[in-house]
Amino acid sequence: MGAAGAGKSTVGRALAAELGWPFVDADDQHPAHNIEKMRAGVPLRDTDRAPWIATLRAIVERAIDRREHTIVACPAPRARDRHTLRGNLRPVRFVHLHAARALLEQRLAARPSHFFGPALVSSQLTDLEEPPDALIVDAAWPPAQILAAIRHEFGV
Repeated sequence: MGAAGAGKSTVGRALAAELGWPFVDADDQHPAHNIEKMRAGVPLRDTDRAPWIATLRAIVERAIDRREHTIVACPAPRARDRHTLRGNLRPVRFVHLHAARALLEQRLAARPSHFFGPALVSSQLTDLEEPPDALIVDAAWPPAQILAAIRHEFGV
């Protein structure tokens, strides 16, 4: 989890490749109208987010039912989003890639083809509720250092 530009997809894909686990990028699960709004610089509302989070929850439930480790890269800035994703699914763990606004804006400016631009960083940081039970990692670290911290913390 973390704001756009924190490196969720990069780290998630790399960790999934190292471990041989499936990877799900929450960006790929957005309905078209969400993508259009964000591309236009309009932050999502809870009514936009709810079906998307429900889709991600279903993916997580399916993975647990199959006893299949899965890595999901999702912003999950609010406690209620994380509660929806995890609920009573105790195997679910969170890693928060924490990043300064300047780093997020710099990274987002460097990927102009993505639907989430630097103009939306403020809305994500405003929505962010620090997770008390997540592994918090500095998103400015090199990916290899982030992966090592995650693997050490979770014993994988």
